[in-house]
Amino acid sequence: MSRKHEDVAHALLERHGRTYASEAGITLRDTPQPLYQVLVLSHLLSARIKAGIAVASARALFDAGMRDARRMAEATWQQRVDALGKGGYRRYDERTSTQLGDGAELLRDRYGGDLRRVREAGKSEVPGLLREFPGIGPSGVDIFLREVQGLWPEFAPYFGAKAQDGAEKLGLPRSVDRLARLASGPDLPRLAAGLVRVALDDEAGAEVRELAGAGAGAR
Repeated sequence: MSRKHEDVAHALLERHGRTYASEAGITLRDTPQPLYQVLVLSHLLSARIKAGIAVASARALFDAGMRDARRMAEATWQQRVDALGKGGYRRYDERTSTQLGDGAELLRDRYGGDLRRVREAGKSEVPGLLREFPGIGPSGVDIFLREVQGLWPEFAPYFGAKAQDGAEKLGLPRSVDRLARLASGPDLPRLAAGLVRVALDDEAGAEVRELAGAGAGAR
């Protein structure tokens, strides 16, 4: 991997290397509650809505007490709509409220509220099982596995198409194996999230390139 690529990756981690789970206030651990919260966040982020609104809406749901599958299922449809609206998630709020309720019931009834039981099915089965949750499509699966790869290392390195798009915008390779050489351990999901931000925001990409260039010039 070239020094230029390393400079870009360092600048990306410094400026935009924050996972979406962290931004949503989720303390990520391999336990039922935070894993469920990442699933909710992945659902919201996968809709055609600004990432900041999705993150704010996830926070609003959790602040309203809907932090695990049982509480989400027991909340009323209107309570979920109200929390989504508080976060600014209004375009899809009614359908999303229904999907969140149905998904919570599925997780509670089939898996005891614990996504680790989905993981037990094996690496090849997990993406398909995740897609059985209402509102979780291919994009939602990508987001979930990208965020939890530090906890579920059998899926690492995981970037997904959106992160690869961000890599291309920065002049980095799209190859998952080559991107994985630019970060390790807890920095891997941070790198992936930063690449997604660049894919979604041209200004973020310009900022990273400028910072990387300044760092190279200082040597």
